[in-house]
Amino acid sequence: MIAAPLGVAIIYWGGAPLATMLAILAALGAWELCRIARAGGAEPFDAAAIIAAAAIPLIVHGVHLRVLVPTWTHAVIAMLAIFTAAIFLRGPERRPLLAVSTTVAGVAYVSLIAYAYALRYDDYVVDARGGTALVMLPILLTWATDVGAYAFGRMFGKRKLIPSVSPGKTVAGAIGGLVLSVVIALVYVRWVLHPLAQLTLTVPATIVFGAVVSVVGQIGDLFESLLKREGGVKDSSTLLPGHGGVLDRFDSMLFVLPVAALLLHALLLPAPV
Repeated sequence: MIAAPLGVAIIYWGGAPLATMLAILAALGAWELCRIARAGGAEPFDAAAIIAAAAIPLIVHGVHLRVLVPTWTHAVIAMLAIFTAAIFLRGPERRPLLAVSTTVAGVAYVSLIAYAYALRYDDYVVDARGGTALVMLPILLTWATDVGAYAFGRMFGKRKLIPSVSPGKTVAGAIGGLVLSVVIALVYVRWVLHPLAQLTLTVPATIVFGAVVSVVGQIGDLFESLLKREGGVKDSSTLLPGHGGVLDRFDSMLFVLPVAALLLHALLLPAPV
């Protein structure tokens, strides 16, 4: 009740506040992922992962302001620094390949949250209202998927989806989440995105978008469950009492946001006057 309105307000504000919020979420996610990895027997470079994950949304903000011009070479040099650290800080007996892999992959994973910034400043966006409406579209569809999956799973769920990864998820829940996501997408595009952002999607494109976001969000949820299974932990952390950790709340978003950005770039249309 507190975090959601505050998050929407920061998305509307945009700029440095949004980049800072995303950097904090990325840093916390990296810390949690390192915690899970250590529970599974790996020894990632925690400080490097946390700093790098937090830096990426800030770098995206700097690129938007045209004060930073990062290249792939900068990323390669950072990765080589982690490789070098493994020589001196891990050695052959402390599984250096696993340490490097979990660090680099972890940063790439949690920093996907930065796609929220990219959506906020999409080329089609003309003002703060439109940018906020665009960012909230995939977020609301992810929430709708969770609600639909829970409701349909409780009412009709008998056949488990992938019990070895997430015993609570059912086939009926997955279908219910998909259906509700498509319904909310149709309503949102017509009554929110169109008037607030002067943007639209055709009805077939909206259905495809809602369905794909739902499927991808559920895959993102399953992926984090898989990581927790490997680490033998129930929650990514206890930062959010009653809700687990940051990754437990944003695992679906990490998959949804980049896919949504790609689809919206291809499917968005200026709304007719």
